[in-house]
Amino acid sequence: MLTLDQVKSKSAGWLGNLHPVLLAGATELIRRSYARGIPILITQGMRTIAEQNALYAQGRTKKGAIVTNARGGSSYHNYGLAIDFALLLPDGKSVSWDMKRDGDGDKVADWQEVAQEAKKLGFEWGGDWSSFKDYSHLQMSFGLTTTELRAGKHPTVQQVKDALSRINGGDPEVNTDIKVNITLNGQKLTTGVLDNVTTYAPVRAIAEALGAKVTYDPVSKTVNIVKE
Repeated sequence: MLTLDQVKSKSAGWLGNLHPVLLAGATELIRRSYARGIPILITQGMRTIAEQNALYAQGRTKKGAIVTNARGGSSYHNYGLAIDFALLLPDGKSVSWDMKRDGDGDKVADWQEVAQEAKKLGFEWGGDWSSFKDYSHLQMSFGLTTTELRAGKHPTVQQVKDALSRINGGDPEVNTDIKVNITLNGQKLTTGVLDNVTTYAPVRAIAEALGAKVTYDPVSKTVNIVKE
């Protein structure tokens, strides 16, 4: 059986450019689903306008079935506010979109269990839509339309805090699962963590890479940075 870290690594390529809240939500959804015996794979995350237009053309001007009614700029994927998922099969390589599959044998379809957990985290599930149902799709709109997002509107800081608090089970403190890479001129130095909309990084690694000396005065509880 795959470990949780192995399952997480399968989705890593789709998580990098998501909004911080979606990154936290997707990471927690993977964890919660795994805890219920249902490994999942994030199959889509941030999508460019060009990629969205190419997907929209499928089934219209290109071969294939219609999979979206959203043109470029009209999907929450284009703003890092949506993900798609599938069920990761026991071999760790294959995925399933079988909505009746009951891999954990609890007589409840795995797909429905994942959707339940997603909605607890604050996701809107495309399977609940009344018109064009998108059973793989999960999004957080923060009450914003894609028109407003195109115009440059963003979720407020309070909305972000509230959403992260919900994802973290009411705890607004730092979620150490959300790690970020810190680079200097393209060279990776260390990792930090993301809390709400603030990135926390080890100051010593960065300062010393920039040629500074870092000391700590325990009496005054002061970090001193001196550029030599």
